Amino acid sequence: MIADLFAGIIKLVSGANPRWVGCNPEERQRIYFANHTSHLDAVVLWATLPMSLRIRTRPVAAQDYWTKSKMRFYLASKVFRAVLIEREKVSLKNNPLDLLLKALQQGDSLIIFPEGTRGNGRDIQPFKSGLYHLAKKMSDVEFVPVHIDNMNRILPKGEVLPVPLLSCVSFGESLRLADKESKSDFLERARLAIVDLKQS
Repeated sequence: MIADLFAGIIKLVSGANPRWVGCNPEERQRIYFANHTSHLDAVVLWATLPMSLRIRTRPVAAQDYWTKSKMRFYLASKVFRAVLIEREKVSLKNNPLDLLLKALQQGDSLIIFPEGTRGNGRDIQPFKSGLYHLAKKMSDVEFVPVHIDNMNRILPKGEVLPVPLLSCVSFGESLRLADKESKSDFLERARLAIVDLKQS
């Protein structure tokens, strides 16, 4: 109930409209991977999913940002059910990929941002290797490219309050790691899938 209320508020504030151009909103396990320009990206993508998909889909978010206050931590853990990952102290013992694999093995879908950091809204930066490792280990999961438009203007970097504007969340055709496809080829193919959505 609280999650549905927040989803409605987020869609109202962001003016986000979903656009399913390459796939349908079907109840199957997926990794939605998107461009990243705003702290609101994850929750806006989450909010635009139909409720039947949203309840099984968990945003992957930065632990240091979402634990800065009790309210943020409550929203991340209880409302969005986010997978909070450590960005600074990464090691073999503390590998964020382990948390993502655990969530996937439990049957959840994920929302991730392979650029690893927020961009300027114009260019999509090269992807980090995590997406490739997930594709290699979870071959049965669909990888759906998503382009989020205008969020860098709704909540620019450094701002706290969003500026109401229209935004669009475009879902493209799912892809999988091809046999013998190299890491660099897969990551570039995935990045270009988002670029194509931006231009369509």
